[in-house]
Amino acid sequence: MNPRDVKDDPFRSLRHDMVSSQIRSRGISNPRLLEVMQCIPRHLFVPRHLQKSAYDDHALPLNNAQTISQPYIVALMTEALCLQADDVVLEIGPRSGYQTAILASLAHSVLTIER
Repeated sequence: MNPRDVKDDPFRSLRHDMVSSQIRSRGISNPRLLEVMQCIPRHLFVPRHLQKSAYDDHALPLNNAQTISQPYIVALMTEALCLQADDVVLEIGPRSGYQTAILASLAHSVLTIER
């Protein structure tokens, strides 16, 4: 599902609000990153019972004592990488796969290793 193509996506406005109030307002300025974070459906990377909280400004529990980082932290770490379109990324411990999806949208390819 491509969120840009789904006009009735109930999470679309939550993604927009997340980017404007949590990420852009804290100094994240990479336009490619901001666009990607506004398009990736974060709610699909968390347990179903937490989907309504997926765009909130805090980490969420996954399983096995792991969490999905809060959106701002994901943006901060990703912007710090200064990724180029031809970069190859090695991600250790991707947990939910949310950051992997963001990295894959910004870099040429992403390799992940999970425990």
